[in-house]
Amino acid sequence: MLEQLTLGRYVPGQSILHRLDSRAKLLLSLYLIVIVFLTSNWLTYVFMFILVGGLIAMTGLKVGYFIRGIGPLIWLIVFTAVLQLLFTPGGHVYWHWGVLMLTSTGIATAVSVFLRFLLIITMATILTLTTAPLAIADGVEAMLKPLRIVHFPVAQTALMLSVALRFVPTLLDEATTIMNAQRARGVEFNNGGLIKRLRAIVPLLIPLFVGAISRADELATAMEARGYQGGDGRTKYRVLHWRSADTMAVISVLIINIVLVVFRHLN
Repeated sequence: MLEQLTLGRYVPGQSILHRLDSRAKLLLSLYLIVIVFLTSNWLTYVFMFILVGGLIAMTGLKVGYFIRGIGPLIWLIVFTAVLQLLFTPGGHVYWHWGVLMLTSTGIATAVSVFLRFLLIITMATILTLTTAPLAIADGVEAMLKPLRIVHFPVAQTALMLSVALRFVPTLLDEATTIMNAQRARGVEFNNGGLIKRLRAIVPLLIPLFVGAISRADELATAMEARGYQGGDGRTKYRVLHWRSADTMAVISVLIINIVLVVFRHLN
């Protein structure tokens, strides 16, 4: 299951989205995630899913790759939606038992939460699939540069982000390897009740945390041996270039925002 998770992984390519400046992709991704919350009727949801489908097509990757990658996160989305379904009052009451209830407002809220989470996770996956971790870190550092006026540690923040993004796929691969090794020793992760499953995870978490701490210590030692002193006075090997395609992408998203607002007010 973990090896199918694509959120946080980068797939090299030459698509339009791959070639966009990382700053543009970060800004547009954050903006699209924000305007997802403007969706309020079926027309806006259809419009957003068509938009996301177009973005997936522009990546040059197969749709099945996204479906398999988001699969491990679908249970988190469903769990959140179920909470909204059973604990949201208002509207017509279809069923009631203790603190649990099934109402028309709860159903509408649960469907809305499910679709919005699905859109947000898909957009975040598109960003990480088409942008290298170091490019994301460079983009974040460039966007946070104005905060240097208030002595915000921009370089250190970008470094932490790049290291975190770099090792997310590594930790997932290591977790998969450990799970396979534990299965070979007779550990069952998917059988039994909740308590039994939680106990089965312990043999997975301990070596995973030990490996992560060891890797962090080795990375810190290597950086110290190479004289890393932060971002002051350092030059960049990868220079970001804002092109006309990035400007067109920003204009396109602004137009999308206007269309979404118009659809939002249509009944």
